[in-house]
Amino acid sequence: MEPRPPLAARRCVSRRRLGAAAGLLAARWVLPEPWAATAEAVSPPPAAAADTADTVDQKGLRALFGSENRVIRTRERMVAVTFNAAWNDNGLDRILTELARRHTPATFFLTGDFADRHPAVVQRIAAAGHGLGNHSYSHPHFANVTAAVRRREVRTADRALRAAGAGTALTPFFRFPYSETSPAHIREVNRLGFADIEYTTDTNGWKGTEGGMSVDHAVRRALDALRPGAILQMHVGASQGRTEVIDAQALPRILDAITARGHRAIDLRALLAPRVHSPSTADRSRGFSTLR
Repeated sequence: MEPRPPLAARRCVSRRRLGAAAGLLAARWVLPEPWAATAEAVSPPPAAAADTADTVDQKGLRALFGSENRVIRTRERMVAVTFNAAWNDNGLDRILTELARRHTPATFFLTGDFADRHPAVVQRIAAAGHGLGNHSYSHPHFANVTAAVRRREVRTADRALRAAGAGTALTPFFRFPYSETSPAHIREVNRLGFADIEYTTDTNGWKGTEGGMSVDHAVRRALDALRPGAILQMHVGASQGRTEVIDAQALPRILDAITARGHRAIDLRALLAPRVHSPSTADRSRGFSTLR
């Protein structure tokens, strides 16, 4: 799925106490629903929502609104590993194995159609401790459909992920199909309670060998983008009936290189962790900046 080049004017993600929040990743995440108290909430709040409201910093979530968030603003050598899934799950076994082997967290952005067809995959990703994000229901070009259709795409995907068993792995993160964003469309998604999380670079492994890609090229694209706060995008499956998943083959080399170059992978849900205290001068000097 050929992504559109990023907007010329980009706003970056930052987060108070990001480094400390990333240290919480070994624990189970319990995320409240809905994600934000908006007029167009994704779904009615469950009875338990009030009991878990302190597990997400609502200010942290809202601070991501209004932006296509393509990088985490930090001076720490930390990156986020993400995957999209819309076609099939051909590369899932290897991807989950390599992530588990290296104790690396990731966020998977699934379409609702994929979740309907592969509920067991949704449950496997959740059981492995990774986050799940919303990638629309049918992956349309948002510019070519009405506002009502766009809202339906987001809401229907959310319901599909919940019905498939996403549970507490479900995040308030949305990624636009084809990474085609606009300020107006981002506002629509924000009003539904979701923050837009895009990416710094796509490995382009999804193009396959037919599209001129190789494992070496995918690895090189990922490593060329490595910098503090980079968000890497890969894909779980293969399109057009192909079975070879270049990103799954490239993943071990990418993860090993992240470590070898002194970076560490963080869970995007660290952006939602409650702030323990105001960042000190020392915190700020280490890159724990604040969006406010």
